[in-house]
Amino acid sequence: MCGIVGIIGNKPVASLLVDALKRLEYRGYDSAGVATLLKGKLDRRRAEGKLVNLEAELSGNPLDGNVGIGHTRWATHGAPTQNNAHPHFCEGVAVVHNGIIENFSEIREQLSARGAEFTTDTDTEVVAQLLASLLRSGKTPKEAMLATLKLIKGAYALAVLFDGEDGQIMGARNGPPLAVGFGDGEMFLGSDAIALSPFTDDITYLEDGDWAVIRKDGVEIFDGEGKRVERPRSKASTAYAQVDKGNHRHFMEKEIYEQPEVMSHTLAHYVDFASGKVRDLASEIDFSSVDGLKIAACGTAYYAGQIGKYWFERYARLPVEIDVASEFRYREMPLPGNQAALFVSQSGETADTLASLRYCKEHGLKIGSIVNVRESTIARESDVVFPTLAGPEIGVASTKALTCQLSAFAALAIAAGRARGTLIADEELNMVRALSEAPRIAGSVLNSIQPQLETLSRELSKYRDVLYLGRGTNFTLALEGALKLKEISYIHAEGYAAGELKHGPIALIDENMPVIVIAPYDRHYEKTISNMQEVAARGGRIIFVTDENGAAANDLETMATIALPNVDELVMPLIFTLPIQLIAYHTAVFMGTDVDQPRNLAKSVTVE
Repeated sequence: MCGIVGIIGNKPVASLLVDALKRLEYRGYDSAGVATLLKGKLDRRRAEGKLVNLEAELSGNPLDGNVGIGHTRWATHGAPTQNNAHPHFCEGVAVVHNGIIENFSEIREQLSARGAEFTTDTDTEVVAQLLASLLRSGKTPKEAMLATLKLIKGAYALAVLFDGEDGQIMGARNGPPLAVGFGDGEMFLGSDAIALSPFTDDITYLEDGDWAVIRKDGVEIFDGEGKRVERPRSKASTAYAQVDKGNHRHFMEKEIYEQPEVMSHTLAHYVDFASGKVRDLASEIDFSSVDGLKIAACGTAYYAGQIGKYWFERYARLPVEIDVASEFRYREMPLPGNQAALFVSQSGETADTLASLRYCKEHGLKIGSIVNVRESTIARESDVVFPTLAGPEIGVASTKALTCQLSAFAALAIAAGRARGTLIADEELNMVRALSEAPRIAGSVLNSIQPQLETLSRELSKYRDVLYLGRGTNFTLALEGALKLKEISYIHAEGYAAGELKHGPIALIDENMPVIVIAPYDRHYEKTISNMQEVAARGGRIIFVTDENGAAANDLETMATIALPNVDELVMPLIFTLPIQLIAYHTAVFMGTDVDQPRNLAKSVTVE
């Protein structure tokens, strides 16, 4: 959520800042700005809306200076206007900020009482005003920075420039990620490795409570008490430098079609296909001795966890509790020490998921994380990391991250079943064989169903409400399908357990209500068909997502029937999520929405 870039360079940096911010567009934003230092004086350019507007502002009114900071803002406090855009200035201080200052109102009142005049509606401005006030009292920039960090509360990543400090940027982190990059006679600061990848792959990640003074010759890092600390340097994945749409119209489309490849990479990490066994995954979590498993995640990652719950309970007979992370952390549940916890996050920086992880860690649970960014905070604070090898996912609506998370969950559930003695060798072999076929089948499905789904989606785009139904893991896919459709097409959609239809949602069914029923020919098929009959009897427009056997067994009239290959029940969620994604994608394209950056959404949600 939001994006920060800072550069101490050897040439004017304004255009470089904008180029780096473009690599952070996937995070979601609604305004942008840059500030530079030239001969000891600050200057800035800001614009509402997309970065093209900021580029136009810079084209008409260029900005010089070899030191600068840039920001893409996702509004939390105050409307997304040019005046509320970062950087914020106050008496020789420039600040950009990701996160939320929780006690901003209290600080604002105190500063206003001392004569401060606020010019924006944001929480961030209090940081600039605090720094300026402390500088007026005689403190140095470093002293003012430390004092400010002791006064503010909340989640923040900060980058700060000071008048007269031409070769310096200060940064601070408490929650949202922030990384320092090392160049050849240059230094960098950024929200993540993607932002810094054009400049360097030599990265140091700040830890919570850290703040840094960055100069051309290096960086000093301090803890919350102002004591000098050392943080390790690491090489960022080169994959993050390869971020473009290729021949696809949108990143989301590209990422949908990358799924066979990245599923294959992820499965190969966990499964030895030659022996037909899941690899020994982690001694840190002994599934044979734990009595239960906690899972917490947000959004699509939560739905991956729900399917993981089905698998762990069915194949490993391991009781699982799963919560939306924003609820998990506040429920104050008892956590016996003989349980383990798994946290799922594409970015590895999701604030609520990270807070839930820390709650479990405080109670002595072993912590595992399923993440796509191995250098992320969630990964670093886990006892064991189960990586998803999806590569950078730029589209806000998660696609390939989901199927890679499911791949990891499937392997973990099999490993847990083996460890707990609930799966014998032949069962494991058959499940591994089924998983080994999933990438090939996924590729075949993606190559064959697009024309049908484009035609269907054109029709679906005419409606304002859609229901999704399913049972078992397909209930979770119904929830995920509804989420995808609503977040990128802005059509109202809801997912329900098919058996719950008669307990309320059936009141919505009429000829203006498309109902997408996800029902492969599995143990739930007959009961789901009964629910379809209830829809048909009330004139609902049925879109039937099934397999070849399910299509052959159905005699109800449908608006469309999408028949996928017959696959093993374990593999069904990996395959059946593909048409769900494509329906949402093509519908959004026909609606003319911003598919990769839907309104009001952000890719990496680093605030509560």
